[in-house]
Amino acid sequence: MTVIYVDTLFLLNALVDYLLLLCAARLAGEPLKRLRFALGAVLGGGYTVAIFLPGLGFLERPACRFAAAVLMVLAAFWGSRRLGRQVLIFFALSCAFAGGVLAISMLGGQGLSLNRGVIYSGMDLKIVLLSAAGCYVALSLLLQKAVRHTSFTGELKAVRLELGERAVELTALTDTGNTLTDPVTGQGVMVAEGERLLPLFEPSQRPSTQELQDPAGAMERLTGAGGHFRLLPYRSVGVDRGLLLAVRVDRAVVNGENRGAMVVALSPNPVSDGGGYGALLGEC
Repeated sequence: MTVIYVDTLFLLNALVDYLLLLCAARLAGEPLKRLRFALGAVLGGGYTVAIFLPGLGFLERPACRFAAAVLMVLAAFWGSRRLGRQVLIFFALSCAFAGGVLAISMLGGQGLSLNRGVIYSGMDLKIVLLSAAGCYVALSLLLQKAVRHTSFTGELKAVRLELGERAVELTALTDTGNTLTDPVTGQGVMVAEGERLLPLFEPSQRPSTQELQDPAGAMERLTGAGGHFRLLPYRSVGVDRGLLLAVRVDRAVVNGENRGAMVVALSPNPVSDGGGYGALLGEC
């Protein structure tokens, strides 16, 4: 008869779940919200313990397991525009991670056991931690090529834009190809997906999707919106003389660094290639 200690069961599974959520975020280019990941890990660890409590055996059912995993992802990544993708990444990593930990433990002469579908081990806690860390590093190295940009490499930065009493937070990609500048001040311009900046404006001053496509027409209605909006000329592949609707925010904070007032262009189209960002930021 196998004796299972609740504290070891909870700690092991919470640790594994935290590393999986952290790894999934890095691979998908999501901001690293470690407290949210910890919350998801606690939920996962609590679920594994609940399975062994009297009267809760129904939690072993596949539907319950799936729901618990989805709940963990929601706790960790709520607000992400790619929740579906995060669920898939988490499940894929869970399968790979479990196999990796099992392989490492077997090579060390000590194994993990799957009791009622839950990971458990009689190994020393140090071996468990080293095995988990080793799998995490290996997965990061093997799978980091699946995405093109990550916050782990410093390409993705957390940005907070403030205009009056309103603010929005988003993730920006450091893009050396973004050479767009304000013709008045010569300052570099951030290019952000217009729809993500709408909370910055009063409802009556928010440009519609159609107005983002027609910035000149939008200015006719937004001219009196506090002087924040302006037209910004630009060039790109296939566009010789284009215009973007732009706004001068009162303050831009990039990775905790206050960069003061900044001009932000509102792109009518997504700027992300699937790397989990909503804006392009030059190196300046």
